[in-house]
Order: sequence, then C-alpha cells, then structure tokens
Amino acid sequence: MYKKSFEIRWSDIDANRHLANTAYINFMSHTRMSFLMENGFGQKEMAQHNLGPVVFYEHISYFKEVFAGKPVTVTLQLKGLSEDGMYFEFIHDFYDHKGRNFASCEMMGGWIDLKERKLTGLPKELFDNINHLSHTEDFKILTREDTRRYGKKPKDIDPAMLQA
Repeated sequence: MYKKSFEIRWSDIDANRHLANTAYINFMSHTRMSFLMENGFGQKEMAQHNLGPVVFYEHISYFKEVFAGKPVTVTLQLKGLSEDGMYFEFIHDFYDHKGRNFASCEMMGGWIDLKERKLTGLPKELFDNINHLSHTEDFKILTREDTRRYGKKPKDIDPAMLQA
C-alpha cells in the first residue's frame, strides 16, 4: 500500500473549521501523482509517451471530521486496471494520527494521448509499473462498461436558459 502524510494547513480548513472538501481532493491528487512520479510516470516519461491522466469520477465517503493540528495519512491501492492499462481505479483511504479511518474515496480515470485527445492504453513498461501497486481484495480487470456503471450522461440545455 502506498502512503503519503500531510500536515493540515490553514488553507485546508473550511468555514466549519474542519478539513475542506477541496483539501481531500488535493491530498488524493498529490498522493496519486507522487506514486506515479516514483514509478516512471514523471513529466519526462509522460511527454515521451505523449500521455496524460484524466479523472472520470471521485466518490468520497466521509466518516468523521478531522481538524488541524495533527498529521493525516492518505493511502493508495489499485482496485482495477484494464488489460491495456487504459482505465484504472484507485482507492484512497484517509487516516488520522491514531490510525482511525475518517474518509475513503473510489476514483476512476484513464490515460489520454495528448496529441490525439483520445483515450489510449499504456506502454508495457508503464503498465507493469502501475500494476505493481498493491491491489485491493476486490481488484478486477476493468472494461469500458465499468467506466459507465453509474449511467451518467451529459444533458445539454438551451443556451438561452443560461442567461440571467
């Protein structure tokens, strides 16, 4: 399991004086990118392969408030990966300094070719690097259908509806 610790800064607190929603997202993103950069997904390698990560969704469950003053730890595990590495699913868990789990997030994303602006699979070396991350007990091979499991689709509106 990959782990990253954070000090809660003043800017991480919201009006209720507890950890703000945006801080959770920032801590998760920092944890993911730290893992990726340590495993061959640095700026140089990403540019060489013309790759960029995209987030499809992040579903966060909050169990308990957390406040400034003590460090928190965010973990990262691989919950799913497509056979070509195009799609990935991570689980992030948040722990206070006593090891109590105060939040969890299921996150799904994919890789895009930055020139074509289309989803793409990973080169074998990068696939192997991401696949060595510890797997959750319910790890699965992802398919395109898994990326649509919640049935969400865009719903356009008449632009006139956007006028004040």
